[in-house]
Amino acid sequence: MGIAGDIALILVAAFLGGIVAQRLGLPLILGYILAGVLVGPNTGGPTVAEIHDVELLAEIGVALLLFAVGLHFPLGELRPVWRIALLGTPLQVVLTIAFGYGVGRLFGLGLLEAVWFGAVISISSTAVVLKTLSERGFTGTLSGRVTIGMLVAQDVAVVPLLIVLPQLGSTGGDLAASLGAATLRAGLFVAGMTFFGARVFPLLMERVARWNSRELFLLSVVAIGLGVGYATYLAGLSFALGAFVAGVVLSRSEYSHQALAEVEPLRDVFAMLFFVSVGMLIDPAFLLRAAPVVLAVVLLVSLGKGAIFASLARLFGYGNIVPFALALGLFQVGELSFLLARLGADTGVLSSSTYSIALTTAALTMAATPLAARAAPALYSRWRKRFPAEPKSTVELPETGLKDHVVIVGHGRVGSFVARMLGRLEAPFVVVESDPNRADGARERGAPVVSGDATADAVLRAAGVREARLVVVTIPDAVGARLCVSRVRALNPEARVVARSASVEGLEDLSRLGVYEAVQPELEAGLELGRQALLGLGFGVGEVVRFSDRVRRELYAPIMQSEAPDGHGDLPRRLRRASEAIETDWVAIPESGPLPGRKIGDLRVRTRTGASVVAVLRGEEVFPNPGPDFVLAPGDLAGVLGAPDHRAAFSALARETL
Repeated sequence: MGIAGDIALILVAAFLGGIVAQRLGLPLILGYILAGVLVGPNTGGPTVAEIHDVELLAEIGVALLLFAVGLHFPLGELRPVWRIALLGTPLQVVLTIAFGYGVGRLFGLGLLEAVWFGAVISISSTAVVLKTLSERGFTGTLSGRVTIGMLVAQDVAVVPLLIVLPQLGSTGGDLAASLGAATLRAGLFVAGMTFFGARVFPLLMERVARWNSRELFLLSVVAIGLGVGYATYLAGLSFALGAFVAGVVLSRSEYSHQALAEVEPLRDVFAMLFFVSVGMLIDPAFLLRAAPVVLAVVLLVSLGKGAIFASLARLFGYGNIVPFALALGLFQVGELSFLLARLGADTGVLSSSTYSIALTTAALTMAATPLAARAAPALYSRWRKRFPAEPKSTVELPETGLKDHVVIVGHGRVGSFVARMLGRLEAPFVVVESDPNRADGARERGAPVVSGDATADAVLRAAGVREARLVVVTIPDAVGARLCVSRVRALNPEARVVARSASVEGLEDLSRLGVYEAVQPELEAGLELGRQALLGLGFGVGEVVRFSDRVRRELYAPIMQSEAPDGHGDLPRRLRRASEAIETDWVAIPESGPLPGRKIGDLRVRTRTGASVVAVLRGEEVFPNPGPDFVLAPGDLAGVLGAPDHRAAFSALARETL
């Protein structure tokens, strides 16, 4: 059946591999790579026949993956990391090439072949890393933004590498001319995309969307993404890079979210083809024959690249978990390295054995990436326990000092909102922030700031934790939050701590650390959506409140079972329940019935229904707390206060007919 039979075989193998990975609690990527090994040409059993065609389809998967990333690309959030992306990434590529050259010479490669090998291992895997970040929900963290910024810069760096490497034996004039032509093509591409992105693509998507044809809308989205990618390929640039830029351009359209929703299933299927194609490159027999060499190269490349990324993170001022996240997230050899390796083999620079080792190293390091990335928080936690962070020097507190104040750990979206609330109430607080850009933002808003790592005792002491009345931990990093809470408890056991939990499972960890009030954002959003859904289905307000309250108690059990020493740990929940149980309903007074034209006192509302009329809205005029002589008129909106059954009784009274 040709390519159709190959795709069917790959889909079945990937499905089975995904089931195995899911049952073992491993990332699905590993299951897809294992499926590629089983259906590849290097193992027995059913085998893919048209490997080259599958590899071409896999390139579409990479392009669609980058296109989808571009559709919801946090361009504004990446501005703070432009220095390490635009300056640090070229330095990383150069350092990795030098390191790879040393590894190649160590294993007996020639000078030129060793340089090529260094270039091959210098590029990380955009597809694997983005998939890993997405599955773990880390794309919006600081380490995730730094990682994405460097990956994008690496993809751009492949273009000059494809030009420079074949010209290494040429004259300087040929090399300069090639680079100049590539720069000109890139400039023309950016100018063209700026024009089409601002004037053509949004109008095109709006016109297609108005036709209400889902098929045409999906086709237009894919055509723009892959069409732009193909145009960049014809211009001598990266196919995947063009698709990414197209996604970034379309992200400014009001239909970007719908476009992402439509393209995601297609992206996942083609991305699966890519991961299977990576597994097909692994030759178990070659691994057995050259196991010592392959394992040594994999170990050296992983450690060397990891050390380079971690060092660059520190060099550009990033601390905390960022160096660990970069080292364990970007150590692998990426899919675009296959282009460099294939070009090196075609030009005769890379021998067949070096080519096989490079591909095997890429496949093995990509397969190990999801597991290694998961280890970053644990390693960071152990590092912090062994080597407590030193405080940074920036401390900006009021001259009078702080006492009985609030310490806000983190000034991201959540922390800045808490700071604004406290500022409006003129409550004393201080912000602890390790990100220089966010610290600057807090200063611009007039907040007192301590710049440093909140897991360091000296930083917390500088923020006055020992004299603080309350500590609000808003950082999403679970490891960092636990370490911070531990330090706070050691310095001030009496301080109340309110923490943001990264997951439902993390509530138990916070409870063991003495946190009696915690918030899990996804859980709260789910409860609110569920409550609104039940109200929309016609369930009574009281029943909905009682049910959602019971669910909240079950989910927050680890925190609620540990009552705060002062007895107020459950007070916000009880007050929220009370306010929901006696909220106000607005009931329209009909044209006829027992209510219009009657005085409130004559109606004996409280006696008949149990509710109280606390306000009446008549046109634009509001009558608060109307007395017994107030006469209700048709069209009035009566504000009725009481328990749910009392308010329901008043509504039923209004609907009665005389």
